[in-house]
Parts: sequence; structure tokens; C-alpha cells
Amino acid sequence: MFPSLYISHGSPMLALEPGASGPALARLAAELPKPIAIVIVSAHWESNELLVSGNPQPETFHDFGGFPKALFEVQYPAPGDPELAAEVVALLKADDLPARIDAKRPFDHGVWVPLSLMYPNADIPVVQVSLPTRGGPALQTRVGHALAGLRQSGVLLIGSGSITHNLRELDWHAGPESVEPWARTFRDWVIEKLAANDEAALHDYRQQAPNAVRNHPSDEHLLPLYFARGAGGEFSIAHQGFTMGALGMDIYRFG
Repeated sequence: MFPSLYISHGSPMLALEPGASGPALARLAAELPKPIAIVIVSAHWESNELLVSGNPQPETFHDFGGFPKALFEVQYPAPGDPELAAEVVALLKADDLPARIDAKRPFDHGVWVPLSLMYPNADIPVVQVSLPTRGGPALQTRVGHALAGLRQSGVLLIGSGSITHNLRELDWHAGPESVEPWARTFRDWVIEKLAANDEAALHDYRQQAPNAVRNHPSDEHLLPLYFARGAGGEFSIAHQGFTMGALGMDIYRFG
């Protein structure tokens, strides 16, 4: 059975400057059998309702600005999988989670940046599930539970965000050895609660975790963690690190 994964995708520049995360993602992909498909929740598809991408040939969406021209030239031409998308919708509805197909959704950078480092051949079908941010951690845990059975049929489930994500406090010149204490303390709290399987504390992280709001002024980059945790099994750490002083690049495995 496949694990589920939580991947901190960092800056879009990760696609061109993979640092330590690129080799970590490549190793992780090499350790696993090749999945028949990938279902992914990205921080960059926020929505009011649950949507599932049914686009058979999603475009590569460069949903950012101010980066080098070379980044806008990167393409990730993996196919979609409308049949799997319909199955995902059915599984969500069976768990009282109304969902519908979005037939036009492209791949945002929370999808194609990490997948380009894991599966550069872009030959695995990808289905994206949206992120209704107002539902908070509890909803994402439920979504993960509802789709967990897909792991048994060779589908890799991924939550793509960042374990810390306060862009206003990043030091774009800091090396990987430079880590802000407020970011490290938060990251360590999350790891402690994941290891203890303390779901109540994790769901209430904005009140209980140290420096929670400083690390996540809004929580769309942490919510995919709850999807991965809800879909998976035992927690383990595949990679740890920071860039730019406070942008956590951790990768977690569940199962």
C-alpha cells in the first residue's frame, strides 16, 4: 500500500533551484513503486466548495509573478484522469462530502513544482482536489479519510503546502543553516503532535501551537498536511530543512 505524503513545496523557484529538497523528493519517488495515478491537494487551489479536477489534459499554470523567464517556460504535461476524478467525487459524496467536477482546472505550481522533481517524465495521471479553506483542518482530515482507500489501488495521495509560510518575514539571502527560532519552534511543535497522533491539538493549532499565526498568517499552506495525515498511516519524516530563514521545507510520510 502506498503512503500518503505532505510536501513543502517552498518557492516556485524550487523547480529550477531544487536545493536539498529536489534530491529528497527524487529519493522518495525512487523508494516507492510507480503509482498508477496521483491525487493531490495544493495550497494554491482555494475554493468555497469541494472541487475535483476532471481536465484530461491540464495546462501548466504559472500562477505567480516576478520570477525569471525560465520559470515561466517550465511545462509539466502530465495527463489528467477524468475516470479517477469521478471516482474521487463518488468517494467524497459517500462520506457526506458534496463535491463536483471542475473540467477546466490547470496544474497550479503547488502541483507541478514538486511533481516535476519526483516524476520528471510527467507520465503519471494527476487529479487535483480543491482546498475549501473555510472548512479548516477538520474538513481536510475528513477528505483524507474519505480517499484513503485509493492508496490500496496504487494511487499516491499528496498534500502540497509548506510547514511554515510567512512570506513577509523571509530573508531571501539567508542560507539553509540560518533558521528563525519562531519558525523552528512551530515546526517542532507540529512534529511532536504528529508523532503523538494528537489530532485535537493539531486541529486547534492556531490556538495551541507557538507562533502559529506568525508562521501561517493564513492557513492554506498547512491545511494539505491534514489531508495527508487523514489519508495515511504512521507518521515519519522524509526530509527536514528551511530556506530563506523561515520557509520550512519538510516532507512527511504517513504509512
